[in-house]
This record gives sequence, structure tokens and C-alpha cells, in this order.
Amino acid sequence: MSGAVQTDWASSTGPAAPAPARSRRRWLLAATVAWALLLAGLTWVSVRDDPPTVREQRSLDQAGPVVDRAVGELALAAGAADLLELGPARVASGCRVTPFADGARLRREVGVLAATGDERAVLAGIAERLPASWRAGVGPGVDGPELHADAGEFVAVEGRPTVDGRVRLIVDTGCRPVGTGYRPAPATALGPETAALSAALRAVDRPADAAPELVTAPCPGGGFARTARSANGSGPAPSTAALAPLAGNAPLLDQPPVYAYRTGAVTVLAEISSDATRLAATVGCPR
Repeated sequence: MSGAVQTDWASSTGPAAPAPARSRRRWLLAATVAWALLLAGLTWVSVRDDPPTVREQRSLDQAGPVVDRAVGELALAAGAADLLELGPARVASGCRVTPFADGARLRREVGVLAATGDERAVLAGIAERLPASWRAGVGPGVDGPELHADAGEFVAVEGRPTVDGRVRLIVDTGCRPVGTGYRPAPATALGPETAALSAALRAVDRPADAAPELVTAPCPGGGFARTARSANGSGPAPSTAALAPLAGNAPLLDQPPVYAYRTGAVTVLAEISSDATRLAATVGCPR
């Protein structure tokens, strides 16, 4: 028997991979790339054409007009006789849209007259007059009846009593990407609300603002609801008796520190305390 060793023999279990295995890996890689490209294309089409499915798909600048229109709808539903005030837009930053992205939320408020004991009836009446698509309803809350509605585009509406003869309606976007930010609609021309505000300021011996803050909301039927607001004034608190002649001695609300009355088409609201005096005059949406 020969003792020679054959050095050119190759084992069938050597390291070289069979050609079919390499071909299969290349096919899987190509399929994976194609699937990723398909998903990216479908995502782009969905973002472009489909309605948003979560709040995070609508930035603050996109939600802002929805909020403003919702305030106008609430002003109309409240009625010109019961609408007390449109609150200015408040943007709060610092919330988290995701664990990795900061965001901001936009809120606006509407104040409505509601005598003590009538809060549920007032909220129910507002809910009935809101668009059917909002699915507005009134139910029990922690501190009394609460209104809940959906203004669309993931904008929530809530309403609850403030236990001082009013209910407060709140329009809230929740936390969203900022985008280009909220831009309020340009203020419309001054109307009778500014004259009524000046008269009230004179009555309580406060200097009339050269340019009061004007808050607006588009009415569903056209035009704007408007509130002219004075800056908080300091000094000794005036008596609401000074406003009684302007109210014709028939105020809508007289629950210190809150006093409200109507003069023509304007509702004047005064909040008078030892710390500050604030007045607002409002014209609502015609029905």
C-alpha cells in the first residue's frame, strides 16, 4: 500500500457556497429593496391624498383655521344675546408629539351667559345648534354638566360651568407639530364693540385703550364675531354701580366680581376685583 498523500483532492463539504444559495440571497435582497421602495411610494401617496388618521399628521398651522371656524360656530350656537366674550388664542409649547419630537397646542375659549341652575340647559341648547358632524352631546362631569364635541381634524370642543353665571367653551388642538405656527386671521375693521368698550372704561374711570386688543372668529354665514378687550387695569377697584346707567339698571349678570350688560348689539363684560379691572365688549354672529 502506498503512503503517498494526494494534495489536489477537494472535500465535498468545503467552504465554497453552492451557486443556487448565492442566487437565492441576491433574489431576497432585490425583493427587500423593491418592497421598501413600494412602501415609501405608498406612504407618500397616502400623505398627499388621504385624510389624516392621527392628530400628529396635522401641524398647528393646519389646525389653526379649524379652531377659528369652530369658535365662530360656537359663537353662532350661543346666540348673540348670550355670547359674552371671545377669548384670544393661547399657544403653549413644550409638549411632546412623540418621545423624540417637541410640539405645541392651541386653545381658544368662548364665554357664554348661563344663570346658576341653567347651565345644563344652556349647554344642551348649544349642542343642538352645532353642526351634526360634530356629534355634540352633554353629559355629567366632575363639577357639573359638560359638553363634548369633535370639530373635525382632531380638534376637541368642551364646555363646562364656571360657577359665576357663565359657561366656558374650550376649543383645543391637543399637542401637535408646530409647522409654520399659528397665524390668527387679520383683525377686521373696528365696529360698535370698540365704542361700547370706551364708554365702559370711562364709566369706571379707566383710560380708554388707544388700540384695544381685537379678537375675531369667522361666522358660518359670513362676517365675523368680534371682541374688543382692554388691558388689565390696576388701582382701586371701581364699583359696578358705575356701569348701571349703561346697563339701563338691567344687567345680564351681576355676580361680583363679574358684571355684564347689553347695549344695542354689543355685550359688555366686566371683571372687577381688588387686583385688576378687565372689560370686554363683544358682537356675535347673526342667526
